[in-house]
Amino acid sequence: MEENKEKKDLEETVDEPKEESEEKPKTEPDKEESAEESLTEEEKLKAELAEQKDKYLRVMAEYDNFRKRTAKERLELISTAKADAVTQILPVIDNFERALSAQTQDETYKAGIEMIFKQFGDVLKNLGIEEINPLGEKFDPNVANAVNQIEDEDLGENEVAQVFQKGYRIGDKVLRYAMVVVANP
Repeated sequence: MEENKEKKDLEETVDEPKEESEEKPKTEPDKEESAEESLTEEEKLKAELAEQKDKYLRVMAEYDNFRKRTAKERLELISTAKADAVTQILPVIDNFERALSAQTQDETYKAGIEMIFKQFGDVLKNLGIEEINPLGEKFDPNVANAVNQIEDEDLGENEVAQVFQKGYRIGDKVLRYAMVVVANP
């Protein structure tokens, strides 16, 4: 029995170091796991930082696009407002032009009409409004409306022979098309 007892004790002592040896490898993987966890945590933080940086860059790009878009809309609005105001004034300018071409005995009256007409012209130039007067040029449907056609040997084909009403534009936008007579269509 004593032999059995000694065997058991021996087995227990042999078993105990096995348990300790088993525990040591367990602690090493724990260290590896914590290293992996810290690497994983570091990678997570890097990924989160990259995500936040991406969001920041996107917000900045959105803001820049918004700023550019609103600046462009503001310029278009100003241009449209100018165009609307000038379109309302154009008939008055036409009447002043007709008054200039009318015969009168009163030179003072004529000088006054000329001064007013010149002031209107200066205001239009300051606003960036250009006159479209295609007389003697080839007919361009982008800037003029042909209201009549004539045959004239002195003029070329599709040449503007007469302007009934001048046209006006602001930049590339036509405010009013010129009304013209086209020769030799």
